[in-house]
Amino acid sequence: MNKRFIKQTLSLLNTDYVQLDSRWNYKNVISPYHRIYYIDAGEGTISDTTKTLTLESGYLYIIPAYTLCNLVCENRLSQYFVQFFEESTDGTSLFSNVRLIHKVKASDIDSINFRRLVDINPGRGIKRSDNPKVYEKNIYYKQYQELNNQQRFSDFLETQGILFQLLSRFTVPEIFQTKDVKITPAKVLDAMRFVYLNLHLPLKVKILAERANLNSEYFSRLFEKHTGTRPLNFIYDARVERAIHIMATSPASISEISVLTGFESLSHFSRVFKKLTGRPPALYRKHMQDFPDED
Repeated sequence: MNKRFIKQTLSLLNTDYVQLDSRWNYKNVISPYHRIYYIDAGEGTISDTTKTLTLESGYLYIIPAYTLCNLVCENRLSQYFVQFFEESTDGTSLFSNVRLIHKVKASDIDSINFRRLVDINPGRGIKRSDNPKVYEKNIYYKQYQELNNQQRFSDFLETQGILFQLLSRFTVPEIFQTKDVKITPAKVLDAMRFVYLNLHLPLKVKILAERANLNSEYFSRLFEKHTGTRPLNFIYDARVERAIHIMATSPASISEISVLTGFESLSHFSRVFKKLTGRPPALYRKHMQDFPDED
């Protein structure tokens, strides 16, 4: 007998129906939650580090958590979307840390499910801005989590069911894994999420270890074992990724970006940025402007 037990709970963040235009154009977005789109009209593109997919009517798209991606609409695009966290008591992930976008043909039930999801979760759209730089903040996540706590139990169960139905559409080996799932401790996942949400703060490995109630050296070894990198390197990588995102989506100065991404000084920011990208920040931004399709 084939028995499987789902240990995950899916925590709703946002869901809505939106009509987008050319202002929906964001590079180097990386988020601590999963996203699923259902396109019903228009066209756009999304890309990760390996490929670019056309957003087209009648298809579903998934962007797993911590996937570095670009979002582009050149004219008009209409879509249902949902954003949600994946939580589990033992740290397991249905995606086994895969960070790739994927596309499948939608069915009639998918559009029905999305309409129902929006109906039973009113007011869960992104009202502030379409720009992830604006709405990806811990204070907003807490506000939406409180809405989940206030949700009727029947609506909570139905929301869970719909989210799992949508996830089931992506049961292909390269994106959604149900066998031999790699276990990442919850404390490591929590540290990763904390870093992404607090890049502007003076993050230290000691702070992450204390949050996990672990010795700093043990925490660092545990983190490296399950992510492939030491915590400090992870912090620097995340800060540089966010800096590139800000460069691509705002006119902020290099000095302002160094502050927004939590570096202790402009010189420190420049050294780390050049080490990870091969170019100093100002030259990197100029290259992005001169050759936008290459970044």
